[in-house]
Amino acid sequence: MSAPGNGLPDGLLLAWLGDDFTGSTDAMEAFAAAGVPAVLFLQPPTGDDLARFAHVRAVGLASTARSQAPDWMDAELPARFGALAALGAPLLHYKVCSTFDSSPAIGSIGRAIDIGTRVMRGRWSPLLVGAPRLKRYQLFGHLFAVVDGIGHRLDRHPVMARHPVTPMDEADLRRHLARQTARRIELIDMPTLKAGQGVARVAALAGDDAPVVALDVLDDETLRAAGELVWTQRGDGLFCAASSGLQDALAAHWRHCGWLPALPSLPAAEPVDVIAAVSGSCSPVTAAQIGWARAQGFAVERLRLPPLFDGRAEAEIERVVAIAVAAAGQGRSPLVHSAEGPDDAAVVGFAALAAQTGLPRDEAARRIGQALAEVMRRLLQRVPLRRVLVAGGDSSGEVARALGVDALTVAAGLAPGAPLCQGWRQGRPVLELVLKGGQMGAASFFGSVRAGRVLPG
Repeated sequence: MSAPGNGLPDGLLLAWLGDDFTGSTDAMEAFAAAGVPAVLFLQPPTGDDLARFAHVRAVGLASTARSQAPDWMDAELPARFGALAALGAPLLHYKVCSTFDSSPAIGSIGRAIDIGTRVMRGRWSPLLVGAPRLKRYQLFGHLFAVVDGIGHRLDRHPVMARHPVTPMDEADLRRHLARQTARRIELIDMPTLKAGQGVARVAALAGDDAPVVALDVLDDETLRAAGELVWTQRGDGLFCAASSGLQDALAAHWRHCGWLPALPSLPAAEPVDVIAAVSGSCSPVTAAQIGWARAQGFAVERLRLPPLFDGRAEAEIERVVAIAVAAAGQGRSPLVHSAEGPDDAAVVGFAALAAQTGLPRDEAARRIGQALAEVMRRLLQRVPLRRVLVAGGDSSGEVARALGVDALTVAAGLAPGAPLCQGWRQGRPVLELVLKGGQMGAASFFGSVRAGRVLPG
């Protein structure tokens, strides 16, 4: 049955599992901006949770899968995918980063696809990564991204080609993904989509083995064509690995059909005098943002890593909390960070420091996220602020959990992929949060969060 006045069915249209927290809010923003109400949960939702947000058309669940090994995925993802599939949406989306962060050992998208396709059992599995809104483009299976106005093939991208955990040495997503799964991988390219031959191509490729079918997305035309193909060829249900380009594509198709408002938008945020920010991101984009914030009067303080690993964490956390509290009391926005770009000594020497203190790399990274979360928790206990910002996917998850947030909705737009979110606890609004991925936002982004609007730079 369709909802009154349009061709969309009643109930949920899509359920998604985010492979990290920042990407999860990106997917939510894409639908909210298009007029599709959505909610993101931090734990599998209960019946009461769902009843509190009964009006939404899409439900998400955040995870840390992007930083996990395949064994973790085998143990954790079946239940999470199963819980989301049980909600009855025709599309189950595994939300991945638009730079396809993954490897056979960490954040394997191929392993997630193998698990997810056993839940939905469609005859094909779309792979849609291009997202023009985020300046990500796929052409003939190759992924490109724009940095500072310059487009790069992803294996030559200044960040992703040298990512400390999942460096991208192959821009052809079919080849990259083939290292992670034995599943058949196919492509519907840009000329095929523009010629209107996508349906015939799906029919030719689909099979009981549910092949992965990558869809080129280069511009508004191919974005809408990809959305139409996924929606009209969903059958009894599809599993899709995709960036938030999937939400953009579906919304473009639904808008073309007249089922959504013609002019999507998000409300503007109100300014606040002081925000609190923590950053565990190693990205050069975030480094530039930290530098901008320092120059503009933010109280920027480094969280020193050795004490976190050698038993002195409590003293280090209290040190930076005291500095942050004092700054907030003076009307300055505190910003606590663990690194400032990929060439920071804390990043370059991280593996050696962890080994020196006898910690596995993943445990050392976890301690950083937990320390940043504890800094934010104690700061808010002592200075009741309305709005906080977290940079970095793993750090975002740790902070949100430490603050007792159990659900997020989009409150306002700031920068593509990094909205202002309303945090909820048991159905009550508690705090405004921005969870920012490393590559998101202009240099002035920290100022934009405080000002409630996009600033130059």
